[in-house]
Amino acid sequence: MRLSLLAGLASLASSVTATALTYQLQAHETACFHADVEEANAKVAFYFAVQSGGSFDLDYSVTAPGGKVVMDGTKERQGDFVFTAQSSGEYTFCFNNEMSTFAEKLVDFEISVENEQRTQLPSRQGATPEQTTSLEESIYKLSAQLSTISRTQKYFRTRENRNFSTVRSTERRIFNFSVIEGLMMVSMAGLQVFVVRFFFQGARKGYV
Repeated sequence: MRLSLLAGLASLASSVTATALTYQLQAHETACFHADVEEANAKVAFYFAVQSGGSFDLDYSVTAPGGKVVMDGTKERQGDFVFTAQSSGEYTFCFNNEMSTFAEKLVDFEISVENEQRTQLPSRQGATPEQTTSLEESIYKLSAQLSTISRTQKYFRTRENRNFSTVRSTERRIFNFSVIEGLMMVSMAGLQVFVVRFFFQGARKGYV
């Protein structure tokens, strides 16, 4: 039974293809990535999150093989979508950072393609259909819970990276402000010395 269950889990894992990447999106850049869908009615999951840079937003679009836009958005910070591929072929996932004049964006994203048809688990001899169905449903519930945990981890990772980026930006601004304040104080002190010397020199000339 244990070997049959492991074989069933292996067959389930083999029906899913996923790609998780991190990409540094430059200012005024449009980056596109492609995923091949071998057959129609496959389930495609698309997740992205801007980890750092600017206002943590970008434009995105998903295009089907025929050029039809499946979904798009503007100034989005993150997204988690699942859609059914109506046709097989190459799907294009694009990120657009043309809105930023100089800010780079660090983007985490994942593209996974999964067949919607459930793989049948090998049944044990003497097991009733109700027992097999109960085992399958337990496995799929466990898979859904793992997906929820994975999304939660991604959410907290994104929050941590954004907060850390905000802290670094605040520290940089405080440092720059302190440097500017110090330069202004030195300039004001030098200006005061110059004004006082100018008055004394003028008074001395008037006295002579």
